[in-house]
Amino acid sequence: MRSLWVRLTAGLVLLLALSCLGVGAATWVEMDRFLVGRLDQQLTESGGRFPASLEHDRWPDDAAHAEPDARGQAEGTFCARVADGRVTGGWVVRGRATVVTDLAADDRRTIVALAVGHPRTVRLARLGEYRMLAVRGRDGDVLITGLPMEPVESTVRRLLAIEGVVFAVVLLAAGAGAAVWVRVALSPLRRVTAVASHVAELPLSGGDVALPGRVPATGSGTEVARLSAAFDRMLGHIETSLVRRQRSQERLRTFAADASHELRTPVTAIRGHAEFALRRPGDAPEHVRHALRRIHAESARMGDLVEDLLLLARLDTGRPLAAEPVDLTRLVLDAVDDARAAGPDHRWTLELPGEPVEITGDEHRLHQAVANLLGNARVHTPPGTSVTARVVERPGEVAVEVEDDGPGVPDELRGEVFERFVRADPSRSRRAGGAGLGLAIVHGVAAAHGGRAELAAEPGRTVFRVVLPR
Repeated sequence: MRSLWVRLTAGLVLLLALSCLGVGAATWVEMDRFLVGRLDQQLTESGGRFPASLEHDRWPDDAAHAEPDARGQAEGTFCARVADGRVTGGWVVRGRATVVTDLAADDRRTIVALAVGHPRTVRLARLGEYRMLAVRGRDGDVLITGLPMEPVESTVRRLLAIEGVVFAVVLLAAGAGAAVWVRVALSPLRRVTAVASHVAELPLSGGDVALPGRVPATGSGTEVARLSAAFDRMLGHIETSLVRRQRSQERLRTFAADASHELRTPVTAIRGHAEFALRRPGDAPEHVRHALRRIHAESARMGDLVEDLLLLARLDTGRPLAAEPVDLTRLVLDAVDDARAAGPDHRWTLELPGEPVEITGDEHRLHQAVANLLGNARVHTPPGTSVTARVVERPGEVAVEVEDDGPGVPDELRGEVFERFVRADPSRSRRAGGAGLGLAIVHGVAAAHGGRAELAAEPGRTVFRVVLPR
């Protein structure tokens, strides 16, 4: 796709070229008409004086061998006499004398057919184009006078050649000038493009975003100036919206962190009292013991939820995690063993390198992230599904992949699967007890280690991947 600068420059040059073509065509037509008109004027003013010397009264003794008087005639002037419907002869002025010219049969018929008093352009086989005029002679014959068209054609060709050179120079100069002028005129658009490209590369999905400076003002009233102003207003609106969204997210995260801290103590107390009551049931009825077991289970689940929220809060605040050597192969092996115990109906497979793979990180949090991926595959796939956990070494990084051949991730959720409180199936999530935080923790832990979380999904194959730097 050609740039706007090239298209505008080419358009201006094309318009100028069309204008030059129109001027050249008009000049050619007008110059040809003018020069032919001058020839007609000369023929009319001559009144047939040149061929009149061929009439019988000038050569009473031997009219058949009459020769016209060439004095005062221009080089190349043609004359002929038509008597009794035939051409008696044709002569052309060469220097100071006349030369008899041999006329072809077609030329003789053309000359005989000339209308009296109306100049006409005639092409003779041996002489080329002539402008001819026929007048009545004194003895009933027709006298033909002709002037060559070659000077007219030569003048027109020279004019066209000069115009072609001038127009070519003008087009080259105009093209260079138009290119410079269009580039200068479009310079504000290039600044808008540069700013827009910079904004497009910014991570606007979260966190504080510092938008670039505004496009410098370039006058007022022009389309480019209005575009720059509209772009600046759009940037201002985006910046305001991002600031408001960031403040809202910060307030929500602060509330979640504060609420988690406040809930942690009473949830722990409820869980402890339930455990104490279950260890000393005494004479409590069975329905009371069942209620205590439910209280203990739900308080444990709420405690896990509070811990997840606290972990996300710590990750949001950027608190550094532990930095210690972690054997990633051993970590994945242990996580798969735990998942196999929790989901015996699934087929679990391990693919590990021949040598241990060590990285620097927080072993507890990395184990939690891998366990979340395995738990996600177990919960959201039917029994009998094959789940494969593998460690893949890459240049400068290592990836932990969890692949399953289950139903996959819905298309509408693939772009937000790592967001918080996102559930693929709300009813199934409630049955499984999930709150939509597991993959968000995976993403947060990966980012805290300088890595990333990825999803590759297609029908019958889903791969969640945590990529970590070596």
